[in-house]
Amino acid sequence: MAFTLHCFADIPTSDWLVLLNHPDVTRHMPLADGKWTEASALDWAKGKDAQWQHNGYGPWSILIDGRFAGWGGFQKEADGADLALVLLPRFWGHGAELFHGFMTRRVDLGIGNVSILLPPSRSRVKGLARLGFIADGELDYQGQRFLKFRTTA
Repeated sequence: MAFTLHCFADIPTSDWLVLLNHPDVTRHMPLADGKWTEASALDWAKGKDAQWQHNGYGPWSILIDGRFAGWGGFQKEADGADLALVLLPRFWGHGAELFHGFMTRRVDLGIGNVSILLPPSRSRVKGLARLGFIADGELDYQGQRFLKFRTTA
């Protein structure tokens, strides 16, 4: 697998709509409320790209073997950076490799602590320990409950 990272603006809005409206993806995205439109997807993508200017880092769109796979990367939080990864189902087996690629870039971006927030619907979390994360409680974010994990180093 060869993956490349890009600006959100590099991906056609139609590809974002496929990801953001995919039922197997949205069932794990409790903050996604309703059907995404071209306008809402475009605004959302602009907001993701703007994080780079505001924070010095942010998420990327991801191509795997030249095909749009989803998005992932770091988003600023009060106590460090949150690592997000959202992939189309046909790419779900590539999470660990993408994670390692992101964590390698973390040092160059000046990011210290990293957390992961998962909705309770994500019941398979044992693999996070192999990646260096420990459970760090729960939190309410925009009225939704999330499980929080953080790096141990």
